[in-house]
Amino acid sequence: MAARVRAEDRECPLSTAMSYVGEWWTMLILHDCFDGYTRFDQFEANIGLSSSMLTARLKTLLENGILTKRAYQDRPVRYEYVLTEFGRSLRPVLVAMAAWRNEQLAPEDRAMILVDAVTGREVEPTVVDPATGLPVSDPRFVYTAGPAAGEQMRARYRSRP
Repeated sequence: MAARVRAEDRECPLSTAMSYVGEWWTMLILHDCFDGYTRFDQFEANIGLSSSMLTARLKTLLENGILTKRAYQDRPVRYEYVLTEFGRSLRPVLVAMAAWRNEQLAPEDRAMILVDAVTGREVEPTVVDPATGLPVSDPRFVYTAGPAAGEQMRARYRSRP
């Protein structure tokens, strides 16, 4: 995990998640990965990121276990970048972020939409509590200190308004 997380936030899953994917270039690389791109030159062409910056971002994704590298050519050796299981688990996060933004736009202003590949029907994803079926955006769902919370995290939620 990157060291950018403040000491007091090391327990917070939001803070630590952002240490993995918080830079917008990283999100764009992951978007490309979920669209099936795997090669450096593809990322470079799609995103428009300098090769040195792309190299640094890919290195971080490799170090954090989000991507793995595998050779696809021997002479010269060339690698592709493939999502790990941990990396693939980020897909719902990107889907939710895109859906959140699309909610703010009129349907005709949406440049990218999520569709069912079989039917072509547009999908409006939601995150729901499986026990109640309610969207987790409902105000009844709140964060509280969990079993592994330290004193600082417990104090945060004891003093919540």
